[in-house]
Amino acid sequence: MKQESLQAIYNAYEIEEACIREMKGFINDETFARAVDLLSNAPRIGTAGCGHSGIICQHMAHLMCCIERPARFISPAEAVHGATGFLQAGDVMIFASRGGKTKELLPIVDICKAKGVSIITVTENLESPLAQAADVVLKQHVNRETDKWNAQGTTSTTSLCMIFHALQAAVIEETGYQAEQFALIHPGGAVGERLNKKAL
Repeated sequence: MKQESLQAIYNAYEIEEACIREMKGFINDETFARAVDLLSNAPRIGTAGCGHSGIICQHMAHLMCCIERPARFISPAEAVHGATGFLQAGDVMIFASRGGKTKELLPIVDICKAKGVSIITVTENLESPLAQAADVVLKQHVNRETDKWNAQGTTSTTSLCMIFHALQAAVIEETGYQAEQFALIHPGGAVGERLNKKAL
């Protein structure tokens, strides 16, 4: 391996470590509280994003299901072909877009507004269309991506993931969700074995 390649590995760790440290300075207690309240009380939760953001939105939907908040990722392509029928008045839709201008997401905003679905937007651009349309905006922060061109969705996915992990941790506290409940729906794998041994 070239020396430059090895250095790139260390640089990637340092860049993402710095990003997570810096992100704490952008936490707004009031907006996070509103987001947690919406997620804790919504009958259903949808998530949507494109590219790397979409992949992390799939992860967020699964995180919510793991604490028995019914959720699904709604593909932007499928959203405008009937998939938004999943959402009903009182539900919550999470949009993730670093720039807040992802064109594929904007038609879904109109559908959510018409159906009485609350919107949480995670974005770096607080003046963007997706931010302006939201009921709650959570500030994303990215220092730089890890590749040398500052172009690949690397640190930005870590940043988004961190916000979603923080939300799930808070919703667990807010709803009083218990390990015994998770043991029932997660009997598989090493985690299921550990939790169900404890439950016995």
